Amino acid sequence: MFQTFEVTARPEQGPPRLAALRAVFETEGLDGFVVPRADAHQGEYVSVRDERLAWLTGFTGSAGFCVALRDKAGVFIDGRYRTQVKAQVADIYTPVPWPETSMGDWLKDQLPDGGRVGFDPWLHTLGQIEAAEKALAGTGVDLVACDNLVDRCWPDQPGPAAAPAKVHPLEFAGESHDDKRARLGAALAEAGADAAVITLPDSMCWLLNIRGADIPRNPVVQCFAILHRSGAVDLFIDPAKLDDVRTHLGSSVSCHSPAVFLDAVQALEGVIRLDKTSVPVIVADAVGERVQWGDDPCALPKACKNAAEIAGSAQAHLRDAAAVVELLAWLDAQAPGSVRETQVVQRLEQARRRDNALQDISFETISGTGPNGAIMHYRVTEETDSTLQDGHLLVLDSGGQYLDGTTDITRTIAIGLPPEDARIAFTRVLAGMIGMSRLRWPKGLAGRDIEAIGRAPLWYAHQDFDHGLGHGVGAYLSVHEGPQRLSRISTVPLEPGMILSNEPGYYREGAFGIRIENLVVAEIAEAPEGGDAHREMLCWRTLTFAPVDRRLIVAALLDRPTRDWLNAYHAETLEKIGPRVSDEARTWLAAACAPI
Repeated sequence: MFQTFEVTARPEQGPPRLAALRAVFETEGLDGFVVPRADAHQGEYVSVRDERLAWLTGFTGSAGFCVALRDKAGVFIDGRYRTQVKAQVADIYTPVPWPETSMGDWLKDQLPDGGRVGFDPWLHTLGQIEAAEKALAGTGVDLVACDNLVDRCWPDQPGPAAAPAKVHPLEFAGESHDDKRARLGAALAEAGADAAVITLPDSMCWLLNIRGADIPRNPVVQCFAILHRSGAVDLFIDPAKLDDVRTHLGSSVSCHSPAVFLDAVQALEGVIRLDKTSVPVIVADAVGERVQWGDDPCALPKACKNAAEIAGSAQAHLRDAAAVVELLAWLDAQAPGSVRETQVVQRLEQARRRDNALQDISFETISGTGPNGAIMHYRVTEETDSTLQDGHLLVLDSGGQYLDGTTDITRTIAIGLPPEDARIAFTRVLAGMIGMSRLRWPKGLAGRDIEAIGRAPLWYAHQDFDHGLGHGVGAYLSVHEGPQRLSRISTVPLEPGMILSNEPGYYREGAFGIRIENLVVAEIAEAPEGGDAHREMLCWRTLTFAPVDRRLIVAALLDRPTRDWLNAYHAETLEKIGPRVSDEARTWLAAACAPI
């Protein structure tokens, strides 16, 4: 059964927990300790055991960290969470805008006379620590590797994740793990490496065609791996997780206890590939001078989906859209003031559960009405559950984990009569989403080269939003997947087969939020008549099909090509999804997809 409410530390719990942490500083001779939202695997998502940041501060965002000193404590958050953090952390914590203010720069100001700040070397990458040490050079402030001090203060900390691994069928994976290992091993050899250390759970699950349930909403297994140039793998995993996959893994995958992982890394011979963005400091120290810095060998191959993965994702999106349409049709029949945010969440999850291929939702459903919609990653709780009132906008961001694909869709819905300024902002967001959907671009460009297309209609109005335009999405894996992104900081060239979100938004604190999100897959673009056939270009194919709320569109603000795209999209939505829904929902869908 899916959990509707996010369980978080209450802000009033912060002070005694922070006091307990500070008491440990005395015994360790430290002036502070860094508490990241990270685990030893350095993925974006963590198990309940590793929710140290939320336990200490009350902040539940998916990115950020706390630097706790003897007399002050900063919670570092990016633009997505600057509204949320105000409501969640206790007054003793100071929100710090990050990355505008780095940890090193903040520590220089807070410890002008120097000091010793501890960090857990399992929970930070070498790149993070090197950047902080560079900023602190000559200040007298030292970063000191030590045991995790939060774990000493957390009396009822949950145990390690221990869900069993399961085989991901070849019909969905599209390539055997024998072939993947051989292909990636050969690439390591060509690059002059003898082995690569892999810590990211989704990389290992993709490589070995296994899935699990160690992290909420993410079908991954927590483990470590060493990939050798021969294609053989040493897998460091709790033996209790292996019962259903031993035969599948075969003789070329040797399984060991995680307790011997560091010893095995130290014993490696030759040149060892490490990814500075994902390997913990303690692993980099174990490799030492044998290191070859480079990308996680699984990252790019995993991002470029094969034909089976793309076909599976497309089918998953059609079934998922049917659930979304059933929800939207039901919601449209309810009078303003009669439905609460949690009811929307529960009703949508019930609709998704009718699909036997559904394994879980892909993240906690965001159902934010009115001012709650302006909190970009809002999670409804019993305390914040609000009624959908006349004039509100509802931001509904949700997704499912299906055996054949991962979905992520956002629709903004008018409740009653929406205000005119919200309709104008919505239309600009829609124009940006369609502008990106229609785009074709020269092969070799990265997300940073094209993401402005999705922001331009807002920029013309002196508006913007503080999250990326899009993120990568896995194939029955993490709903946020790298290395591809539609972001001004992404330098990874976009390649055919990459699946990304296309999700511009606009947020007016205290009033409303807007976001429209489809998933798209990059493909080779065929040259139209009169085009330069010799130029290799890419384009998007849309995977998500659900109507955009026409009541929020100011049609006069859309040019003809944009309106034509929307009308064609709605016609295709009706054609593909109409046969999959109930008679009542089909009638509603036909009206929702009428041309503008």
